[in-house]
Parts: sequence; C-alpha cells; structure tokens
Amino acid sequence: MTNTTLVDRALIRLSGEDVRGFLQGLVTNDVSGNLPVWSALLTPQGKALFDFLIWGDGDDLLIDCERDAAGDLARRLTLYRLRRAIAIEREADLCVHWTREGGDLGVVDPRLSGLGQRWLAPADGDEGADAAWKAHRLSLGVTEGRAELGDGTTLWLECNAAELNGVSFTKGCYVGQENTARMNWRQKVNRRLVVVPIAQADEKRQVIAWPDLGWSVEHRRTEAIDPATAPEWMREALTPDPSS
Repeated sequence: MTNTTLVDRALIRLSGEDVRGFLQGLVTNDVSGNLPVWSALLTPQGKALFDFLIWGDGDDLLIDCERDAAGDLARRLTLYRLRRAIAIEREADLCVHWTREGGDLGVVDPRLSGLGQRWLAPADGDEGADAAWKAHRLSLGVTEGRAELGDGTTLWLECNAAELNGVSFTKGCYVGQENTARMNWRQKVNRRLVVVPIAQADEKRQVIAWPDLGWSVEHRRTEAIDPATAPEWMREALTPDPSS
C-alpha cells in the first residue's frame, strides 16, 4: 500500500471541560456539529494566524495543523484557556493520513471533495505523502499554512474561506468575527489568494513561489483574476451579481 502519512502535519489534543464550547468562541467555523471542519484562528482584525482541521475523538477534539506551527498554535490556545480545566497537548500516537483516491478510507476533505480523503491513525512509515498532497492541493488552487496564507497578514475571507467551507456566518462570536461578518454581508472581498502557473507570476503580488511544482501563490485583486482560468469552486465568487 502506498504511504499515506502526512509527516508535515501534527495533531493537538484538547481534552477536559467543554472543549467544544472553548473552541466555539475562538475559531471561525462551527464545532458544535459534525466534524471534521476546516477552520482558523484569527487576529482581532480578521486576519489568518493559523488554519487547521478540527476532528472529534469522543469528548476530545483533535486539531490537524501544520507541524511547524503546532507549538505556536498550542501556546496561543493556552493563553485563551485562562482557568478552564482543559489540557492542550501534542498527540503522539496518531498521525494525519491522506489519499486522493476514493474508497472506504477516511472522510472527504471538508474544503473540497476533489482534495481527496483524510483520516487519523498511527504512522505507516518514515516516508510521507506530503509531496503528492502539496502538488495535488495546489493543482486545485487550494492554499493552506502560514507560508501561503501569510502569518497574520491576510484577511480570512481573502483566503477563500467562504468558498472552501472554512467559516460559519451563523455560529456567533469568535476572534475576528466582526470584520469577517462585515466583509461578507457587504460583499467586500476585494482581494483573494490564487494559485497561478509560475510562467504567469506577478512578483508584486506573489506570496510564495513553488518553482519545483510550477505554481505561484499570489494575493491579487479580484478584477485581476480571470474567472475562465480560476478554479471552478472560485468562479461564482468572481462573477458579478447582475442584481447588485
């Protein structure tokens, strides 16, 4: 069987007193219902600090995040914990797994079905599936992680959070909610992250380049993104509403 472990991902376990209620007041998505969901922790201004998937494990929650950001994310969550009886610890026994194939393995990625399927299980070897995952993800125009989303520099809706199911507009307050909700209701998402072929790169708009894969991640004004070449999941957001 092909190795499926995403070595560049880590899991943070939250256990103890009402962990769903704790995260519900912090993150962008609704964790009170079915999991996993894609979500983020924002600055008060609504800019992305960390993005992650949230899984349920009995009464506990597991945060599926990039390995290099796990320590910083755990420390930030600890600051918000205050006196709650909640443990925030790295999960050592489980890893994140991925396959682009269908079948019975895992669940469909909540962002986009084309991303494939994910599940949590012990590691299946030292060599990970990270390179295949990254190439597949970028080919679908999906960005993630601090290198692509920015480290507190990009508004969450500019990260295509609404189109990729990364935000709830009905769940109530969370950090950065006010500006995020205002942008949504006023339809004021003027810029977006977009993945373009490296040959079409605009260095002034470039967030990061992946030349080995042939892609450039850019923060472009919406009018500079051609709907005809944008990912299918983004096209409706780029098409003006004739009734407005």
